[in-house]
Amino acid sequence: MDKKVLVAPLNWGLGHATRCIPIINALMHEGIEPVIASDGVALSLLKKEFPTLQTKELPSYNIEYSKKASNFKLKMLLNSPKIAHAISAEKKVVKKFIEEEKFSGIISDNRMGVRHKSIPSVFITHQLTVLSGKTTSFSTKVHNKYIKKFDLCWVPDMADDPNLSGELGHPKKSSVPVTYLGPLSRFEYRVVPKKYDIMVLLSGPEPQRTLLEQKLFQEFEQSDRKIVFVRGVIEETQKTYMKNNITIHNYLMGKDLENTINSSNLIISRSGYTTVMDLAKLKKKAFFIPTPGQFEQEYLAERLTLNKLVPSCNQNDFTLKKLRDMNTYKGLSSFSTDIDYGELFHFFQSK
Repeated sequence: MDKKVLVAPLNWGLGHATRCIPIINALMHEGIEPVIASDGVALSLLKKEFPTLQTKELPSYNIEYSKKASNFKLKMLLNSPKIAHAISAEKKVVKKFIEEEKFSGIISDNRMGVRHKSIPSVFITHQLTVLSGKTTSFSTKVHNKYIKKFDLCWVPDMADDPNLSGELGHPKKSSVPVTYLGPLSRFEYRVVPKKYDIMVLLSGPEPQRTLLEQKLFQEFEQSDRKIVFVRGVIEETQKTYMKNNITIHNYLMGKDLENTINSSNLIISRSGYTTVMDLAKLKKKAFFIPTPGQFEQEYLAERLTLNKLVPSCNQNDFTLKKLRDMNTYKGLSSFSTDIDYGELFHFFQSK
């Protein structure tokens, strides 16, 4: 492999990292060496997924979530100086990377400082519109200001209807140069015997991940259904244990996670966009509980519920009774897309 591309997903939950997995695999298939750069659990996950690839550490954004949905916007506002500092630090670190090694391109998944003026730099996002309530216009303007500093923006969704991201990835007006890739997923749909009635798939920043985990354990401990919990906690070793009727994994990787989803009748999870793409690829019935106060997840959950595809509710309202009407929802289905990665990566020869 005589070409290298830096692949840098944001460490905010696991979605940005996992949706980079098919891109990393495609780079290798095309004879290009991916170099992974991130921090925290996102970097830990990708190190486990690609143990032979070179990895680099990036500055952490140190984003902290509020325990209360009503405080989400205030907490994000208080995080703003940290994020701005991290973006500035990223730029310096990337400059150092490029002085030390030759790169043919950069792929940044929502890391706004991972770019370089002398190297073709791509930004991946499904949020050309950044929903934030009354400040949506302002947050979108700020986000797009950063995106425009990149050479190109890749949106992992269909260009036209039907699509998964709605107004998030399809604003009425946009001055950003966009290529729509089609939905990205590392998984493959297979028909397998069903092993579990319900799978709980947890992820996302703390403390909300733990708060949802505790609530769902309380609900399902008294159930007689076969249930599997994947906690989304990336630790040094993978652990599995039983608690009454519940099989619990701290995390699952690659094929193990794909097999568990395929062999579960119903998935309960957050409504993060990567999760939506994965479950659509695997044609799953789902129930979504958006992260409290996260406008993007609330929008996606509400949109899919209104379209009678996936029911949803807020975190405090969830009970087992919410699952009674599952048969009135269609579930998610895959959009058939073949991404021409050879054509896509040709962009890295353009400078």
